[in-house]
Order: sequence, then C-alpha cells, then structure tokens
Amino acid sequence: MMLRVLLTLLSHYRRHPGQLAMLLLGLWVASALWSSVQAVNATAKDSYARANALFSANVDELARRDGQPLTREDYLSLRRAGLPVSPMLEGTLEIDGERLTIVGIDPLTLPSSNTLGANGTALTAFITPPWQTRLAPDTLDLLGLSRQQAPGMTPAVDNTGDSAGDSTGESAGESAGESAGESAVDGAGHSSGNSTGNSGQRLPPLALRADLPPNTLVMDIAAAARLLDRDNTLSQLVTAPGALPTAPEGYRLTRAATLASPEQLTESFHLNLTALALLSLVVGLFIVQAALGLAMEQRLTTLRTLRALGVPAATLVMAMLLELLVLGVLGAALGLASGIWLAGQLLPDVATTLSSLYQADVNRSLVLPWHYWVGSLAITFGGLLLAGSGVLWRAARLNVLALGQSQAWRLAYQRQLKRMTLGATGVAFLALGLALWLGLLPPGQGVLVSFGFVAALLLSSALCLPPLINGVLHLLQRWLRRHPLAHWAVADIQLQLPRLSLAMMALLIALATNLGVSSMVGGFRLTFLDWLDQRLAAPLYVNASPSTLAPMLDWLDARPDVAETLPTARGSVDLLAVNDTQEQGARERIALFGITPAPTITDRWPLLDTRAGRPAAWASLSANSVFINEQMAVAKQLAPGDELRLDTPQGARSFEIAAVYPDYGNPRQQILVPAEVLIQRFGGEVASIGLVVDDSADRQALRGALANSFDVSPEAMVDQQEIKRLATQIFERTFTITRALNGLTLGVAALALLATLLAQARDRQRQLASLWALGVPRKTLTLMPLFQLGGLALLTGVVAIPLGIAITWTLVAIINVAAFGWRLPLYLFPWDILITLATALGVALAAAALPSIQLWRTSPQAMLNQGAT
Repeated sequence: MMLRVLLTLLSHYRRHPGQLAMLLLGLWVASALWSSVQAVNATAKDSYARANALFSANVDELARRDGQPLTREDYLSLRRAGLPVSPMLEGTLEIDGERLTIVGIDPLTLPSSNTLGANGTALTAFITPPWQTRLAPDTLDLLGLSRQQAPGMTPAVDNTGDSAGDSTGESAGESAGESAGESAVDGAGHSSGNSTGNSGQRLPPLALRADLPPNTLVMDIAAAARLLDRDNTLSQLVTAPGALPTAPEGYRLTRAATLASPEQLTESFHLNLTALALLSLVVGLFIVQAALGLAMEQRLTTLRTLRALGVPAATLVMAMLLELLVLGVLGAALGLASGIWLAGQLLPDVATTLSSLYQADVNRSLVLPWHYWVGSLAITFGGLLLAGSGVLWRAARLNVLALGQSQAWRLAYQRQLKRMTLGATGVAFLALGLALWLGLLPPGQGVLVSFGFVAALLLSSALCLPPLINGVLHLLQRWLRRHPLAHWAVADIQLQLPRLSLAMMALLIALATNLGVSSMVGGFRLTFLDWLDQRLAAPLYVNASPSTLAPMLDWLDARPDVAETLPTARGSVDLLAVNDTQEQGARERIALFGITPAPTITDRWPLLDTRAGRPAAWASLSANSVFINEQMAVAKQLAPGDELRLDTPQGARSFEIAAVYPDYGNPRQQILVPAEVLIQRFGGEVASIGLVVDDSADRQALRGALANSFDVSPEAMVDQQEIKRLATQIFERTFTITRALNGLTLGVAALALLATLLAQARDRQRQLASLWALGVPRKTLTLMPLFQLGGLALLTGVVAIPLGIAITWTLVAIINVAAFGWRLPLYLFPWDILITLATALGVALAAAALPSIQLWRTSPQAMLNQGAT
C-alpha cells in the first residue's frame, strides 16, 4: 500500500512539472549557498588547526626584555642553565606574489606535545645534511610540482623575500591589509626582520606531510639559517606550556593562553559568512514552503479520495514524508555539487582576505571533512522537514468529509493572516527584549545576541508583510469601485496573495539585507578612504629592514631634497594592569606602534576621544602618555584618563591614556607612542620612514640613490597613491564574498517569484480566458500581471527601506563593534534606496515577464479551451 500511495502522490508532479521544478529549485539554491559557505569555513578551520598544531598557540614564548632580537647565545645560555627551551627561526619568501613561510626548528628540543618532533630514520634525515623540507601537499602548486614528483626534489628559490625577525613580520602586500592603520603609515609594507633571504638557493629535499599548514616550509634550523642568511639571530624561544614557572632574568615570558590563534582572530569573520549563508538558506526554504503549500491545495481532493478508499492517516503522512525525503535527496545532491563549485570560486578571495587581515594562511583548494557532508545534509533535510511540517500536519488532520468549497481556502487564509499578525507581534516583542539586552551589555560584546536581534527583526517584518499587503489591497478595492477592470485586477491579485505571500516575504528579506549590507559597505568605504587620507600624511614611504632604516634616517636628514622625515616604529609590550585592577601575575602581550608627532602627522591624525581636546592630547603623548586604538578601548572598556601599567625594559611603568584613535582593519589591540620613545624605552625598531620631499625633487634620482647607498631595491620607496591603491584593492577583495552572497540571495528571491508564477500559470490562464471572452484585449491581459506584480514589489520595496536602515544601524553600531572592535558612522545613501526600489520592481517584472509572454503566445482557442476546463 505504501508504494502505491507514494506513486499516487508523485504523479501530481507529472501533471504539474513546474511545481516540481519550483520545489527542487528551492532545495537546490538553499543547499548550494549554505554548503558553499560551510565548505569555505571548513577549509579555513582545517588550515587553522594545522597551524595551531605546528607552533602558534600551544607553546609559551620567551623574548628579551631589552627588546633586542634573540640570538644563539641566548638559547645556549638558557639550555646550560637547565631550562627546557627550543629555538625557532621564521622567515618569508615570495614566489609569484604568494608568501611562503620558512620555519626552522630543532626537533630534539621541541616540547613533546608538538607534532613537528620525529624519531628514528625520519629524524636522522631531517637534522643531517642535506636536511629535509617538510611541506603540505597543498603547497606543491606554488612550487610548480606534482605530488608524484615532489618527494626528494630540491627546487630552486629564485625570488628574494623578507625574513621575519619575529612573529609579527609580514610582507609588503600583507601589511597593507593586516592593519590598514599600521600599513598606511608604514607605507603598505615593511619587514621586521634583520636580513633578507638569498635568491638562487635550493631547498633541502622535499618530504610531504599532510598535517602542516599551507604555504609553510618546515626544516631544520641550520638549513633555515642558511637559506635565510641568518647566522646568529633567532625568531623565538619556545617551551612547553607551564614548563617555566617564571621568566628567567632578563627575559619576558608570554603564556600560551594569551597567544591568539588564527581561529580566534577570524571567528567573527566566519560568523558573518555563516549568518549570510543562513539567510540564503531561509530564503530558499521560502520557495520550498510555497511549492509544498501550492501542491497541498491542489492535491486536497486526491488526499481525501485516498483516505476515503481506506488509506490510514498515518500511512498517508508517512508516504508524504517519504516523498519529501526523495525530493530532498535530489535537491541536496544538486545543492552540494553546486555549493562545492561555488566555494571553489569564492575561496581564493576569502584566503587573500584572511591572509591580508589576520596573517592566517588558508588553503587555496577545498578540504572537506566528513562532518561537512553530514552537516550539509542535516541542514538541508532539517530545513525541508521544517518547511514541510505544516503540510504534514494538515495531512494528518485532513477531514475526509469536508466539501471543496471555492472560498474555503480563502477563509482559511484570512485566519492565517490573523495568526501572522499575532506571530509578528510576538517576534517584535522578542526583538525588543534582545535590543534591551544588548543595551545592558558592554560595548564589544553580544555578537550572537546581535544576530538574534537582526533575525527577529527580519522575521517580524516578514510576518507583517502579508497582512499589510492584504489591508492595502482592501483599501484599493474600495477606491477603485468605479473602475471595473482595475477593481478586478486588485481583487485578482488579492486572490493570488496566499500563493505569492511567501515569495514576497523572501523578496522583503533579500531587499532589506541587500540595502543594509550595501549601506554598511558603502559607509565603510567612505570612512576608510577618508581615514587613509588622514593617516597617509607623507607623499613617500621607505620600507626596509630595521638595520637598514636606522642609518638611512641620518642619510635622508642630510639630503637637501628631503624636507622632513617621519619615521615609524614597531614593538610589543606586556600589559600588567589596567587602572591597577588586573590579577596578580596576569600578562597580555600588546602591540606597540610609534609615529613622529610632527605637525604633518598631528594635524591630520584622526582621534575619536580625548580628555581635554586634540592639542592637549598630542602634548600629553609627547610627555608620558599613550594613545590606544578603538579595538583596545572597546575590548578593555578604557577611556582617556585611565592608566595602563606596562612592563618596559626599565621595569613596570604606568602610562595615562590621552586619546583613543580609529584603526580600521586591524584585528589586534594596539598602543601608540612616539617612535623615539618606542625605540629608546621599549626596545622597538624602525619600521618605515615617511618622506616629505621638495616639489622640485627628482624622485627617481632619490630612488636610485637609496638603492646605491643602502643596497635596497628601488621599490623600497613607495608612493602614497600606490599605498592607497593597494589598500583599496584589499578592501574591495575583503567584501567580494559578501557582495556575492548578497547578490545570490536576491537572485533566490527572484527565482521564488518566478517559480510561484510559473506554478500557477495554467490556472491564471483559465481565469483570464473569461475576461478575454468578455472583450478585454489580449494586450491588456498580458500587461496586467506586470502592473499587478510590479505594484506588490514596489510596496515590498517601500517596507524594505526602513528595515534595511535598521539593519545598517545594527551592523555598524552593534555587530561591527562586537565582531571587530571598531564602530563605523552611519551613512544613508539615497541612491542605494532608489536602487532598492528599482531592484524590487525589476525582480517582479523579470519574474512576471515569462508568464506574460506565454499568455501572449497562447491562441484564443487554447485560452477558451482552458477556461472551459
């Protein structure tokens, strides 16, 4: 019996293939968009896990208190004192614009929990000449090798790269995106190392290891020192967590618990992607719900007949559930295949963004663990069952003796509108409660609550839309009583409202989200470019290693064509206490950034908050105060006037916060001091030099003189416009996936409308046949659906505008602060609002065009025949 009932139910789609296409389309797009983002997230998290297993966040680190680079003598003296430390050497090489991280280790002294350790034959091959280069198979494409060719190969490295003297070093391209603030002042790039890698050398023989992160080469520290031309300096001294109870004299100990892993830094980024994917999933499920509801209405007679023939209600519900599962398998298969393809297209831009913003290397090819497949299928089937739960409930409670009254479904829809209104009211109160909760939370907290507030706002507005449309259509009918055809058109669209309501709700959500995100991105762009203009005070910047920049500064000061030099510096310091309230022994490593407080800088540098105005703040900075970036102010609830206790090489010192400044694009907390103070009191190093040159100066000649005098490439001097171009390019790539998901969500809403119209096209032609028979021209009948649907879409667009503005405010004032630590000003763009209305109208007209064309091409005889049936 079950099989016969199932085949009977499926036969409906043979008579109505449009509904089948609509149902599969909803499942397809919902599954595709969700699975694509989850594939990107899964790949990124796999890369983070491999990076964490390598060395990043599961070891304690030692650094010298005087700020000088670690040397081999430091390591030997600590080992002779019986301390279980292990040396590490890090550097970078660039090949075809891609960064390769070189990691040199001593596997004999690494903590036992570290996966880089080895034993037996593998250890011997690793630590004895010609050594080994261990790398992940993902990295082979960058070296131009296949997996079969790689083992034992010794590829040449012809490109010169920068070696990092500490774990904060980055390449020129990455610095511009990692912290737009720092990179803008530094000149879009610097090297914090002390030497450059040798070109023309060959890597030690390659050995593949799947658990290493992408774009990372691991070798014995002796081989790395030779490749990077680093005879004596080290990047890090590491030890097992808790192996050292206190720091040795003259050294600073950073515990593993205070080192942020790539996964922690990028958590908010992936959460935003997941929220957009979830939105697309919901919009796709609207299509599914609309298709199932339409099929249910058209199959009521069949279902009652089956029940009258003796099919138990449980069997009928089970058959419909099996039907959903069969359709779900087809939709999920299509969605997974499309989602993996889409993820492959989006992944390179996401990887570039994560590398630029967070220095997190992400594999450029997809890595899909088993839980990705299980999770994607579970979400798809769970959403399908949720969308079909109403249909299953109606089938279980089906009244066999109920008459097929023509107005019964309309009365049922009126009751449904009342339930929607009550539901919208309840969800609106929930949104109000979440808003009050957010108001009680400190700034920078409540990311999940913020997303819950946006979801409640969208759901409440979507539930309000059908009753609102129904009320407007009632008013129009009263107003158009003396215009029969127009009155009929309004009554007709009201008759279609039960089938169109879900599609209109999907369109509302897509339009509001599109407006909200585009306004946020547009406002961010204006703020970011204006902020770049303020921060980029010097027309030229020189980037080289600190050992080169120090003597270069004196050389530049002596040149008559250089009007002013504006050096910047970098370093780091341990934060011991905030207003003397931190726990005893607790430390946190904070980045230091130094600038030259000359009028060229101070007149333009943006400040968000000061204690006594800009002049007093800059005067305090030159004395004994510091500035902090907005990220640190939000994270630690700090304001001008608060005090920070810092562990300087001269001992613990207290510094008053004089001002808070914006630092867009930087995921890390940062303290700003004068460059001279950073170098002298915190052991920092010169990072870059800004140059103000005479208008008559020959910049090309200056480049050549720099190259000849200091053995640096002519590209070491970077033009301000080039920095802006690079920073803007990284900005655009950062929001590529956001724009893509927004556009796809809007496309899904358009498909929902189109599928709904196609599914009811045959019934519509039957209704219009009577009008044609009464003498209404076919041209008028063809244009009428365009006006009807266009009017509904415009009304939906008008409702979407205040909703989109509310979403924009939530994004810039709450979610952005909680996720990234900085707040953006709220910008409203009239052009974007007009585009929203035009998009709503365009989507509706595009969806109505195909059914209208079909109607135009239908012969009068066919229309009459359909009207007769």
